[in-house]
Amino acid sequence: MAGINDKCIGCGTCAAVSPELFTVEGVPAQLIKQPTAADKAKYDEAQAACPVDAIEDF
Repeated sequence: MAGINDKCIGCGTCAAVSPELFTVEGVPAQLIKQPTAADKAKYDEAQAACPVDAIEDF
């Protein structure tokens, strides 16, 4: 299951890269919805951009 772990610092990178999947209203950031296969590319992009590796594997 996709998710954000406790390494999250709330920097907002995930929401900037993929606002349809992530929101940051505190720490940790939150998934707006569980990603589908159609969302995989944007999820992977956000995961790669996360500076603290807080986004779990899809």
